[in-house]
Amino acid sequence: MGPTASGKTDLAMAIADRLPVALISVDSALVYRGLDLGSAKPTAQELVRYPHCLIDICEPSESYSAGRFYADALLAMDEISAAGKIPLLVGGTMLYFRALLQGLAALPRADTQVRADIEARAEREGWPALHAELVRVDPELAAELHPNHSARIERGLEVYRLTGVPLSRLRREQTGGGVQERYQLHQLAIMPRDRALLHQRIEVRFKRMLKAGLVEEVRGLRARGDLHGDLPAMRAVGYRQVWQYLEGHCGYDEMVAAGIAATRQLAKRQLTWLRRWPALATLYTQDAEGRERAQEEIVAEALKFLA
Repeated sequence: MGPTASGKTDLAMAIADRLPVALISVDSALVYRGLDLGSAKPTAQELVRYPHCLIDICEPSESYSAGRFYADALLAMDEISAAGKIPLLVGGTMLYFRALLQGLAALPRADTQVRADIEARAEREGWPALHAELVRVDPELAAELHPNHSARIERGLEVYRLTGVPLSRLRREQTGGGVQERYQLHQLAIMPRDRALLHQRIEVRFKRMLKAGLVEEVRGLRARGDLHGDLPAMRAVGYRQVWQYLEGHCGYDEMVAAGIAATRQLAKRQLTWLRRWPALATLYTQDAEGRERAQEEIVAEALKFLA
């Protein structure tokens, strides 16, 4: 696991060259077909050589959840193990990792009317106002979230309105079933020592995505006719900003700056998760003097962690 643009996929594929592993994606954007460039999805050629479970498994018109991931990932892990290989999970969606490790709480299903009410208020007052409400009813969950993290703010308020109980409390009262009850785990995070380097990598990668055709990719998604900007897939970092640009809400340069800023915010949230993560070995992509390490050295160290 690790922040966006830290080199997780490259490391996982390098490990696959050396150990009998099969890869499982832990990424809330890679599940969607058609979200290729902006999600940093492995190329078609890479997927032929290094197949990943849980990539391209649903349409962007659908909603994919931590609950679905939990079931899909456990099934994939069991199938990989039955075939005599080791499941290697790679990605940066920390909520999915936590669901897999700790199991799932007994939560109410989504309620269309409650969500419509919450979204109508967000349209009038903005998501920071709803985040402030979440601070009052579920301060523990609110502390984890950026004031514009619309999907999770909405879910936290929805659960509280439906149950009268904070989502954070329900999570503590898990129903069990975490993967640690069935597998021996090795948990490894890859990240730079210097956040400035990560920011630089994020900017370079986002501009590379645009040069490769990200705007055209989103234009094609909009042309399908069954998608809109409030779908979880279209709220993914990068896609949301390009969608707004194509709708005329901002200029090109503003879109580029917003996309880079949103990706940096995502990385900040991921790093916050990782700093609190128990039993986690950390693999740095820079040495103590801040110089980038060679890929071979990073892979060799990772293999020592996994031995």
